[in-house]
Parts: sequence; structure tokens; C-alpha cells
Amino acid sequence: MIWIIGAGPMAVDYSKVADTLKKNITVIGRSQESADKFKGITGKPVVTGGLQAFIDGKPNLPESAIVCVSIEQLATTAIVLMNYGVKKILLEKPGGISNKEIQKVADTALETNSSVMIAYNRRYYASVLKAKEMIKADGGVTSFNFEITEWSHVIKNHKKDIRAMHSWFLGNTSHVVDAAFFLGGAPIEISTFNKGKLDWHPASSNFAGAGTTNTGALFSYCGNWEGPGRWSLDIITSSHRYIFRPFEQLHIQEIGSIAFKKVEINDDVEKDLKPGLYLQCKNFFDSNYDNMCSIEEQVKLSSIYENMAGYH
Repeated sequence: MIWIIGAGPMAVDYSKVADTLKKNITVIGRSQESADKFKGITGKPVVTGGLQAFIDGKPNLPESAIVCVSIEQLATTAIVLMNYGVKKILLEKPGGISNKEIQKVADTALETNSSVMIAYNRRYYASVLKAKEMIKADGGVTSFNFEITEWSHVIKNHKKDIRAMHSWFLGNTSHVVDAAFFLGGAPIEISTFNKGKLDWHPASSNFAGAGTTNTGALFSYCGNWEGPGRWSLDIITSSHRYIFRPFEQLHIQEIGSIAFKKVEINDDVEKDLKPGLYLQCKNFFDSNYDNMCSIEEQVKLSSIYENMAGYH
């Protein structure tokens, strides 16, 4: 049995994957409204009233739990689960609303001997995994650059908790940064620059920086939330440039050519599912964490994300 905590759109996506993997689930939500929407889409019931009320009934422990509540509830929910005895948790990114909260989750995981993985599903995109193979065959990454521009004109109209809006870089933009560092290596040295502000993100709106990673690669990045742009990533090896624009696709450029060639990828399993979610969940259920972001890794990375965003 798998517990899914939360009954929003991500829970619907996880439910579809669970069906594909033939996993039995119990969905625990708070409001009747979200429960009705979830059941209307999936046909599955939701236990309402929230997690604490559910575990007060002393249910048997699940095989694992997937936490896909709002960002401001992620850390608290994971800690409640671990303290109840759940030993294996897939926690939606970024794991907490701040590095401080993520550290609390990591501390509890250590105290309770629990495994907590952060659900950065882009690590499991067919395009990303194909590039990972090809990069290895090339001899590794020499440099990479990425853009982290968000569409402020759309985001400013989101009806989310003000804390989630103020932490948008950590809660959402970290998706592309995590994918970049997953392929290019974890940063060991970084210089960050930011300026500007938005009503919904007062810390900053314009970003740039550069550094080195534990693979020996150099990297740079930029993003301007006050102008047009998009998420993108370019990985460079001694033989190829790998282009993710958008991330669901992979193009390569060869030395001596200005042409971009589309790489054929096997993404059949993702056609009717949210990209990356099937392989992410399958590996999580199988306790194959090689490509996953552990809570310990996320503590280190989220501190870097906060510096990039100007949260300190």
C-alpha cells in the first residue's frame, strides 16, 4: 500500500502512475472540495480531514508515502509521517519552503532512519536520461549554461500562499537548476549576482552567476523575470553540445556544424503520463535511488538556490 498525501493535480498524476505500476493507494487530503475533484478525475475516493486525523486512527504503516501537498506544508507533512513510522518518502520538490525547513526534514530522517527522496521528475525525462548516457560516452561534461527565466506575467496571477510566491525560485525554478547540476555536476564553487524585485517576489528578479562543479566542469547561468525568455540548458562535451529547449526534447550540435539535430528518444511510457513521473516512481518503489535527489543532497543544493535567488 502506498499513501499519497494531498489530493490536488499532482496527486492525480501520481495516481495514474500508481495504476500503471499496479500499486494500491490510499489518498489522504484535507478538503472535501479537492477530494471531490480528485474522485471525479480518477474515480478513487479520498480520506478527508488531513493527515493527522488519519494517523490518529492508527492505520497500518504503508510500504511508502508520496507527499504532494502545497510547498508550505511539505516539511511538516514529511516529519509527521516519519514520526509515525513511515520509513520511505517521496517528497515533492523542493522539500520545504526554505533551506531551514529542508534541514529539519533531513534531521528527522536521520533520527528515524528514514529514506526521503525529493521528486525532481526532470531527472527522469527520457531526454535527460538519454543525454546522460551520451555525455558519459563523450567522456563527460566540460561546461554548461542554463537560463532560469520565469514568466512573471503569468505567475503574478497565481492564487498561492504568499510564502510560496516569495520562495518561487526554490519552489519552482530549482527544477531547471537541479536538472543542470544533475547532468553537469554539483557546484563546489559559485559566484551569484541578482538585482531587481517584483511585487510577488521581492528578493530579486534578475539573476546571473558562474562556478565550477565536482566533475571539473565550468558553468554559467542567467535569468530575467522582468523580460521574455524560457527555461533552457546547454551541456557541452569534447564532442557535442546537448540542447534542452524545451526539456522534453533533446537536440545535439556536432563540432564543425551549426545545425541542431533532434535525438530520437524512447518516451512511449510517458505519452499519457506526466513526463518523468513513471520512471521516478518505479525507481523509488524499487529503492533504486541512484538518480534521485536525497534529502541530504537537497540540504546542500537548497542553500545554493537561496543564494542564487538572493534570499540571504
